[in-house]
Amino acid sequence: MNICVFLSAADLDERYTAPAREFATLLGKAGHTLVWGGSDTGLMKVVADGVQDAGGRLVGVSVDFLAHKARPNADEMVVAGDLAERKALLLAKCDAIVVMVGGTGTLDEATEILELKKHGKHAKPVVLLNTEGFYDGLKAQFRRMEDEGFLPLPLAALAHFADDAPAALAHLESALS
Repeated sequence: MNICVFLSAADLDERYTAPAREFATLLGKAGHTLVWGGSDTGLMKVVADGVQDAGGRLVGVSVDFLAHKARPNADEMVVAGDLAERKALLLAKCDAIVVMVGGTGTLDEATEILELKKHGKHAKPVVLLNTEGFYDGLKAQFRRMEDEGFLPLPLAALAHFADDAPAALAHLESALS
C-alpha cells in the first residue's frame, strides 16, 4: 500500500527518530511505498532512509519553495506549486495516512486530512503515531470535541492513536485488508 506520512523536517532527538526509523523499516520490509513531503532533511530524511534501506519505494511531493531540499534519489518526485496543492497530491497518491511528530505544518496537514474525512471526501485510515505521548494533548482535545458535540463522527471513525510503530502499521494493514 501507499502510506502517506506527515512529519517534521527538523533534526530531532533520538527519542523521536528511533520510533520513526522503526516504522520506516517495517513499512519498507512489508513492501509498502512511502508517500511523503519529499525533503531530504531531518525526520523526513530518517524515514525516507529507513524505507529505502528496507527495500520500499519513495514517492515525494515537494513544494516549489522547498524543492532545493528534495531527496535526489526518490523513485518519484513531484513539485507542487503551493502547500494546498502539495496536500492534495499527497492525499491523492496514498491509501492511508500516518501522522508522526511535527510542528505547525504537520498539525495543519493532520487537521485538514481529518476535516476532509469528516466530510466524506476520503475514507482512508488515519493513524497518529503518538511517540512519547506527543499527541496526548491533541487526543484529549479531540475527545472533548467529541463529548461536546463538535464532531459529527466518533473520534474512532476519524483517527486511530497508536503508541508504537508496529501498532500503527498493524492498524493500517487491518483497516485495508
